[in-house]
Amino acid sequence: MTPTRYAFIKANWHADIVSRALDGFLELIPAEQVDVFDVPGAFEMPLLARDLAASGRYAAVAAAALVVDGGIYRHDFVAQAVVDGLMRAGMDTGIPVLSVSLTPHHFQETDHHREIFRSHFVQKGREAAQAALMIGRTRAELSQAA
Repeated sequence: MTPTRYAFIKANWHADIVSRALDGFLELIPAEQVDVFDVPGAFEMPLLARDLAASGRYAAVAAAALVVDGGIYRHDFVAQAVVDGLMRAGMDTGIPVLSVSLTPHHFQETDHHREIFRSHFVQKGREAAQAALMIGRTRAELSQAA
């Protein structure tokens, strides 16, 4: 039987922005079907995503983070490692692992930028939920056709 629960991981760095992705996700998938997990930052998401996907409890795992340019180019390495790790978690477990991890080129700690990214994360959360549902439907159709 295919699980009907979803896992949502969110990084605590810039939590006021990142948490908005969960808001968007919950617009399409009922909260009672979603287990939420917090991690310190983006770098910690792939390991937990792999463990959650491997548990067999979830139809999909979504992971949200905001990796900003702190002026030392570390963000490039972190963002790449996170996306690669999330993709590997999905490939290794066969469970969709969706990235809502954004790395803006020009993020500034201003109210204007914060509001732009809060809104953007709501949309990205919706898109992750849409993807989770679509992948689930497609995989169910494939298994019925086999």
